[in-house]
Order: sequence, then C-alpha cells, then structure tokens
Amino acid sequence: MKYIIVGPILLLLYRPKIKGKENLPKEGGVILASNHLSFVDSIFLPLVLPRSVSFLAKSEYFTGKGIKGFFTRLFMKATGQLPMDRSGGQASADSLNTGLEVLAAGRQLGIYPEGTRSPDGKLYRGRTGVARMILESNVPVVPVAMIDTELIMPIGAKLPKIKRVGITFGEPIEFSRFQGLEGDRFILRSITDEIIYSIMEISGQEYEDIYASSIRQKMDAEKARRKVSANAR
Repeated sequence: MKYIIVGPILLLLYRPKIKGKENLPKEGGVILASNHLSFVDSIFLPLVLPRSVSFLAKSEYFTGKGIKGFFTRLFMKATGQLPMDRSGGQASADSLNTGLEVLAAGRQLGIYPEGTRSPDGKLYRGRTGVARMILESNVPVVPVAMIDTELIMPIGAKLPKIKRVGITFGEPIEFSRFQGLEGDRFILRSITDEIIYSIMEISGQEYEDIYASSIRQKMDAEKARRKVSANAR
C-alpha cells in the first residue's frame, strides 16, 4: 500500500538511494528477503516498490497495549502486514500458511530471514522457515539490503532522525532444484544460508553465525544486571 499523503513526504525527507530495481519481477509471487536493521525497514521498502507488498511481522506488534500499542497495531493493519507467531509448533505453521496464500495469489511477500532486528548492525544467521516457504510456493527470492535505517531509528529510540537511507535489490534466486525436499533440514539450512550470503554481498554487513535473538537476549540480560547493580548502590 502506498501512503498517499505521508509517502511523498518521507521520500522527500529521506531521499532513498535505490539500486537494482530492475531485479524485481513485474508480476507473479515473489519473496523479498531483507536484512532487518530498524522498525522503519517496513515503512521505506513498500514506498519504493512498484507493487504492493505484505510483510510477515512479529505478532507482538498486533497485541501491544496503550496508545503506542494502538497506533502500532493501526499502522501494521493499514500497511497490509501480517502477524507472524514465532512461538513454534502449529501457531508458526499457520503464520507460514498465511504467507503462502499471499504468494499463491501472485503477490509480493516481505520477510526478514534473521527473524528479528539486528541489535548492532551486523547480519545474523537466518531462520529456516523462509526456506520451507520457498520450496512450498516455488517462487523466486529477491535479496534486499536496507542500508543505514538503523541510524534513523535505532532499537529503543522513540523518534526518528532525518538521514538518507539506501535500498538495494539483488538478482533473483530460484531454488526449483530442491523441489520436494521440504522435509530435509540440511537442504533448508543450505537455502537459508545462500539467501543470507546474498544479502551480505549487497549490504556489506559483517556476518555472525549466530541467531540475532540470542545476542539480544544476552544484551537484555546484561542491561538488567546493570540496572540491579545500580539500584543496589
């Protein structure tokens, strides 16, 4: 969905530098697999696309409380984003099925293979759910690099800053050679790693072979420890 009023203002303020737009298929289902540096990634990417895109966004964005939760939920629904339950089991399977419906309808689906925002600007290990979706939908994947969006709104920031952003689209990747191997975890890992590597090539990010969520948990635990220590003093 284009933001009829706000969209042009954002484009004027942030002047996104776009590369590789010719790599986007003009029709048919496609997965846009992007790195994830900031909450605003899901704002700027739709703005520069010629076709609308639906994102699989973490379900917490749809269940927040208070004023902030209300406006976040409103934004998610207005921009066509879909709740992604990451708790595992049937809930996660249902979320992936929702993504498959988008692709079957010949639309674009945006997904963040890392599963969560990078806590420090590095690129982290991908989750294999995206690989399973690729094989079941048999659609191409376009790697996407969001550049400098973390400078606009870092994790924890309340208001965005005005800085120029970049968006680079890599060449489409297809994985038809692996059709029928959705149940092979080694194949799923191989596909996911290839996508992450492609993102790394166009983003220039340093790669860490660990899940971003693990790093964030460690950072949160350290922050909590420091808070307890400060209160004790």
